[in-house]
Amino acid sequence: MDALPILTIPDDRLKQPSEPVTEFDDRLRQFIGQLESTRQQGPGAVGIAAPQVGHFRRIAIVDCSATRKPVPNHGNLVLINPEITHWEGYEIGREGCLSVPDYTGNVIRATRIRLKAQDVQGEEQEYEMEGYEARAAQHEIDHLDGILFIDRVVSRRTDLFKRKVYR
Repeated sequence: MDALPILTIPDDRLKQPSEPVTEFDDRLRQFIGQLESTRQQGPGAVGIAAPQVGHFRRIAIVDCSATRKPVPNHGNLVLINPEITHWEGYEIGREGCLSVPDYTGNVIRATRIRLKAQDVQGEEQEYEMEGYEARAAQHEIDHLDGILFIDRVVSRRTDLFKRKVYR
């Protein structure tokens, strides 16, 4: 499947909140396949959200299973209409993004979260996540609300870094 074009900063559409998904049909499944193909073709991408490809619906994919910090994780997750219902702890960690290809930044995120989301059939699922997977899910859910990681860095002067190599 061909990759979809990724919106990058300073595209104002990245700030647009997404609408809930209400139709769980073949068109949705086809789009999710394209979105996953796009994620896989992105260098080092562990997640992608529909708004990053100009589709403003509450759909995100998170897959931390092939990273250097794979445990614990739930494998490849398609999160439709996700909502974080509980969070605890916090830590600063470095993040990057396909929509912000030239920078990485230090962002404070919850260390453990509980979230509910629908799957591709529309069935509600619940997940408990921690560590890197929790960070990735929070990052992708932010996209659905029109928030980029650069909006969350503590200080753009000291916590935003020019990317040397995109991996």
